[in-house]
Amino acid sequence: MTDTAPTTHPDAEAFDLIIIGSGSGNSIPPALAGWKIALVEKGVFGGTCLNVGCIPSKMFVLPADHIRSAEDGPRLGVATTPGPADWAQIRDRVFGRIDPIAAGGEEYRASGTEGLTLVRGHARFVAPKVVEVDGRTLTAPRFLVATGSRAWAPPVPDLTGVRTHTSDTIMRLEEFPKRLGVLGGGFIAVEMGHVFSAYGAELHLFNRGDRLLRAEDEEIARRFTEVFGAHSRVNLHLSTVPERVVELDDGTIEIHHGGEVTVVDELLVSVGRTPNSDDLGLEHTGIRRHADGRIVVDDTMATSEPGVWAVGDVANAYQLKHLANAEAKVAFANIVGDAAGEAADAEVDTTAVPHAVFSDPQVAAVGLTEAQAAEAGLDVVVGRRDYGGTAYGWAMEDSTSFAKVIVERGTRRIVGAHILGVQSASLIQPLIQAMQFGQPADRVAAEVFYIHPALTEVVENALIDAIEQDS
Repeated sequence: MTDTAPTTHPDAEAFDLIIIGSGSGNSIPPALAGWKIALVEKGVFGGTCLNVGCIPSKMFVLPADHIRSAEDGPRLGVATTPGPADWAQIRDRVFGRIDPIAAGGEEYRASGTEGLTLVRGHARFVAPKVVEVDGRTLTAPRFLVATGSRAWAPPVPDLTGVRTHTSDTIMRLEEFPKRLGVLGGGFIAVEMGHVFSAYGAELHLFNRGDRLLRAEDEEIARRFTEVFGAHSRVNLHLSTVPERVVELDDGTIEIHHGGEVTVVDELLVSVGRTPNSDDLGLEHTGIRRHADGRIVVDDTMATSEPGVWAVGDVANAYQLKHLANAEAKVAFANIVGDAAGEAADAEVDTTAVPHAVFSDPQVAAVGLTEAQAAEAGLDVVVGRRDYGGTAYGWAMEDSTSFAKVIVERGTRRIVGAHILGVQSASLIQPLIQAMQFGQPADRVAAEVFYIHPALTEVVENALIDAIEQDS
C-alpha cells in the first residue's frame, strides 16, 4: 500500500483500511494481504447471523420441525408421541458450538495475523476518514461500514418498564417459559413462535395486521397464517395492538388488549429492526442516509463520502446474510481497485435475491409478488401447483402447501416465485437460478429432468401450468 491516511488528526493511528463491524465485514479477502487494517467491533464478535440470528435460530428450528413431524405421525398411520423438549440441552448444544466459533474468530483476529489490528469499542466519526473508539483515534484513506442492525420496540404504553426479550436474548433463556407472548408477525416472530410452541410453550402472538408475514405474496401470507394458527399451543391475536403491558410482582407479564388480559411468563418483542447508523457520528462526514436510517450506497457499495463503502443491514433493506456477504465481496473488490487507481467495476446484482422463513410451514420466495407485478404494469400469468397434486405430496398427505410462479406473458420470463411447505427453501433454488440467468419458464420446465416422484415435481408442474396459460 502506498496511500497515506489523512493528516487532519496528526496523533491518530494510521491504517490503510478501517472496517467497522465484524459480521460480513470480517470476510477479508486475500487481495488485502499486506494491508494495515483495523477491524473495530463493539459487541459480540462475528455479527448478528452467527451469534443471535440465522444460524442459532435454525439450530433451534430443526428440533421443532421434528416435534411437529412426530405430532403429525398419526395422520400417516404412525403412532408417535413426542416427548417434552429438553430446553437446556438444546440451548447448550447450540451455543456450545457457536460460542467457541465466535471466540475463536476473535482470538484469531486479535492475534495480529495478516497485519490486522482488532480494536474493541464503539467507533464514531469525528471528521471525514477519522473515528474515535473509546478515546482512541484512528484514521485511514478507506473505510468499510458493516455495523448491521438491531431490534426496536413499538410504542406500547409501559413496555419500557417491562422485562422483554429480542432475538438477541430469547434463545439464551435460563428457564423454558410455560407461556410466551410475542409482539410481531414477521419472520423472527413466526420462527421463534414455531420453536417455543413446538417445544411445549403456550404461544400468544399479537399482530397488528390480519395476516402474518405481510411482506410475502398475499396468498402465501394468508395460507401461512391459517396453517400456523392451526398448530397446537398457538394462539393468534390478529388485528390486535396491545394497549398496555404490565409486569407483575411475581414476574409474570400481563398483556392488555381489546378488553382482555393475557398473562405470559416471557415476552418477545419482534416488530422490526433498525440500521445501526444513528450513533456513528455520520453528521461529521459526507455520508448520507435514507429516511429509515440506511446508509445510501450505489451498486458498487460506495457511499456519498469518497473512500467509504457500506454493506449489509446498515445499507440495504433486505436484512439477509447471503446478500450482505455478496455486498462485502463487491465492496472489497472496489476498495482494492480504488487503491490501485482503478474505477469501480464490481457491482451487486439484485436480480434474484431470495429469502426463506424457517417456520412451520416453511416459506421461500424470490422476485415479485402478484401484487408487485401488477403494480409494475407487467402482463403475467401465475402458474400454481399444490404439493398434494404430486405423487410425493400424496405420500405426505399434504393438503395445504403449494408453489406458484409468476411468468411474464410472451417472453415467459420468470419474475417471481413463492413456495409454502416442507423444504421450500431448497425447492425454490432452480427458480432462483433461472431468474438470475434469464432462463425462460418453458426451458426450465421442459429441458431438464425432474426426478419422479420427488417433491421437485411441484416446481416443474407450477411452471407447466404457467406455460399452458400462455399458449
